[in-house]
Amino acid sequence: MTPKRSDLADFLRRCRERLTPRDVGLVEGPRRRTPGLRREEVAVLAGMSADYYMRLEQARGPQPSVQVLAALTGALRLTEDERDHLYLLAGHRPPEGARAGEYLRPGLRYLLDRLDGVPVQVVSDLGDLLAQNDLALALFGCVCTIAEEDRNIVLSWFTDPGVRDHFAVEEHEEQARQLVADLRAATTRRGDDEASRSLVGRLRAASPEFTALWDRHEVAVRRSHPYRLVHPDLGRIDLDCEVLATPAADQRLRIFTPPPGGTTVLDELRVLGPRHRHDTTRPTPGDHRRAGPRPPG
Repeated sequence: MTPKRSDLADFLRRCRERLTPRDVGLVEGPRRRTPGLRREEVAVLAGMSADYYMRLEQARGPQPSVQVLAALTGALRLTEDERDHLYLLAGHRPPEGARAGEYLRPGLRYLLDRLDGVPVQVVSDLGDLLAQNDLALALFGCVCTIAEEDRNIVLSWFTDPGVRDHFAVEEHEEQARQLVADLRAATTRRGDDEASRSLVGRLRAASPEFTALWDRHEVAVRRSHPYRLVHPDLGRIDLDCEVLATPAADQRLRIFTPPPGGTTVLDELRVLGPRHRHDTTRPTPGDHRRAGPRPPG
């Protein structure tokens, strides 16, 4: 990313001028001719030299580091949106927000409850199925169980041969590549945390195919892609999947829609829905949205 030095300089100056010494715990003192903080005061608050900060406001000097930007964020009392704007102007990707983890965000739960006309799932960035509606259960319930310790869709794809039987054969190679490329992007965003290391370690130990794809270091976040399924009751099903990510990108709402003219498959899935809830390994009625059988991808 290329820094926008003039815009960065203007933004820093505007943020400095809107603050008063009282806002940041400083004594105002006499003879303050201009509004806001002085450059020297911002420099002290940020732990940098006044000369360095002055050069930033004059659109001169080197590109500021993320450490400098973090210090300026605190010194200038920036909001989260302002912080992200500062990072982008300086040519850096903004820090991620707090992760939701396995807790289903209220907004996603609301959408899941309202979008009952199409299959919908909530999946973590590492591929754990967190929730799904009835139509998604009818669509993917034929694939595998919902055991919490074994609900990861990437692990399922590379360790359970039966999962691929429910995908068109011509989709297998591309599906595997996309799953690995998306997981690679997610682990990098997470900073190689414990959950990422554990999952990748399990996959490498269990699947030479995964290891070979992982070592290719392909990266591609899955945002919109087709699904070509082979359903045990309905046969071949063609669907499109749109992926909406949360701000921290660790939870994703996946919405499956039929192509033009293919809406009858949704009616057939509604009929199948109750049949896919009789399995005692699935949640009791009313709980099926909290967890469910793992979709293959």
